[in-house]
Amino acid sequence: MKPAKPLQSRTVSTHNSASTHSNLAGLTLGAIGVVYGDIGTSPLYALKEVFAHGHVALTAGNIYGVLSLVFWTLTVVVSVKYVVLILRADNDGEGGLIAMLALASQAVKERPELRRRLLLLGIFGTAIFFGDGVITPAISVLSAVEGLEVAAPALHPYVIPLTLVVLTGLFMVQRHGTANVGKFFGPVMVLWFGVLAALGLHHIVQNPSILWALSPQHAFTFLLSNPQVAFIALGSVVLCVTGAEALYADMGHFGKRPIRLAWFSLAMPALVLNYFGQGAMLLEHPGKVGNPFFEMAPTWALYPLIGLATCATVIASQALITAAFSVTKQAIQLGYLPRLRILHTSVREAGQIYVPFINWSLYICIVIAVVVFQSTTKLAAAYGIAVTIDMLITTTMTFFVIRYGWKYPWSLSFAATAFFFIVDFVYFSANVVKVFDGGWFPVAIGAVMFLLMMTWKKGRRLMSARLREDAIDLKSFLEAVFVNPPTRVQGTAVFLVADQGVTPNALMHNLKHNKVLHETNLFVTVMHHEVPWIAPDQRSEMVPLGHACWQVTLHFGFNNEPDVPEALALLHDRGCHIDDMDTSYFLSRDIVIPTIGGGMANWREKLFASMHRNASAAADFLSLPTNRVVELGSKVEI
Repeated sequence: MKPAKPLQSRTVSTHNSASTHSNLAGLTLGAIGVVYGDIGTSPLYALKEVFAHGHVALTAGNIYGVLSLVFWTLTVVVSVKYVVLILRADNDGEGGLIAMLALASQAVKERPELRRRLLLLGIFGTAIFFGDGVITPAISVLSAVEGLEVAAPALHPYVIPLTLVVLTGLFMVQRHGTANVGKFFGPVMVLWFGVLAALGLHHIVQNPSILWALSPQHAFTFLLSNPQVAFIALGSVVLCVTGAEALYADMGHFGKRPIRLAWFSLAMPALVLNYFGQGAMLLEHPGKVGNPFFEMAPTWALYPLIGLATCATVIASQALITAAFSVTKQAIQLGYLPRLRILHTSVREAGQIYVPFINWSLYICIVIAVVVFQSTTKLAAAYGIAVTIDMLITTTMTFFVIRYGWKYPWSLSFAATAFFFIVDFVYFSANVVKVFDGGWFPVAIGAVMFLLMMTWKKGRRLMSARLREDAIDLKSFLEAVFVNPPTRVQGTAVFLVADQGVTPNALMHNLKHNKVLHETNLFVTVMHHEVPWIAPDQRSEMVPLGHACWQVTLHFGFNNEPDVPEALALLHDRGCHIDDMDTSYFLSRDIVIPTIGGGMANWREKLFASMHRNASAAADFLSLPTNRVVELGSKVEI
């Protein structure tokens, strides 16, 4: 396997827009269930956290100011930045930080130093995403279960245990996939948004003057009258846009139009109504600030609302867990993580996967987060910083896509992104002050992931360089072999080799020990490109080497399934017939030996060696038939 720079002439999309496979209504319903689960559950804790710490006094002026900030944050960050601007930056129909990273790196490929820095920035953002993936399920589910304290304060001791039970059940069912339960996500979230709107509308009708908070004047008055308090409040206001990155990340699943329609027709109106309803209630009943969302409901509806909220938060968590699996797969295929065991949970949808290692790693970290932080108030301090870091990185990447990819003038590119960068930076700064209150937790997870990803990437580069030092040119080797050719045996040998034109160790071992050569020999290099999809008709290149030997290069995008036998079957029309039952696959199983004075610190070399040793088998990753794989080992010092 070998990640490579994309070759535009060879990268043709095979991923049709989801809109061509289903009606708009169905896709919009699916987008409501998957895309807006996270942001849809933010009313459970966002407004509560603004006033929970006592830093922001619960006055009428502050309520109007905070609600105005919430409304304009939703409008500027979600509606304008993500829904209008960033959804335009699709990579062959795909979205998400890795897709944006691929677009940006392609746009600046003529500037290698800038490209290298953008890659580092994008990979750091991807690493931070895993920190967000820990905090989101923890705060979402805990915020729903905390509603029990409103219904019956005596149930407080059971909040943490019940939260852990719900989370444990959620992660245990991941191996079964979301195909069966996914169809219920949309209807449940439609009901949830309907309840949000109804609860908010009830209180707005009782105090309609709260709608004056729609004016940005109240936000500016709040920010200017007491900048220090307002700055602290911004650290919690940003919680209302948690999950905004999902708009972009899930574009490939639903398409731009259903995501936009779902936002403007249901999600945003319901969120605004609920936030303003909470504000209207607090104007009349400031004593309900402890948990304003559940205090909005009549007593008879509390327990059903808690149940519905728990379902909604589980759906929000499920969407993020699924995204973590997808991001992991993309990072593996781009060469930033070692091969992991990936199971497909649907025979119809290639994107529905389950990664056991990531699943249980997330679970352990989430349990630690719930047990350590104990409440949504403390978790909220940890939440905002991960979200704002990814928002900043996305905005930065967007500038380079607009300027160098779309070739817009510098002034227009700057104008299109500078405002959003300032907004993101202000929110990031407001959350930096919370690093010691819990913000360190997702940053620490992100830092560990970044270290692992960069260690793997550099280790692979050092390993490849070391192998090339001892490598023998394939053409020269074959010429020497056929001067006095060995015995040819029936069948086809497929030698997987990382670098084109290099003699694989497996071939040399086979000749040395078995003293035979197969009738047909293919030397196959698998290359992963920085594009989501590569069409089957552009999958392979084949160069004849003589004596029934071919050099074959297979191209895959980071969303393609790397199925080598399927790709080689496409060579039949090009004069290379391969009989599945008569084909053997030869792989070199390298053992990494760390050495002092190598390309990395000794502890990082040991870390890489451990990651390499525990990586899943290349045969599984490349979909090779296990009963036809021959692995021959060798030691590599780095």
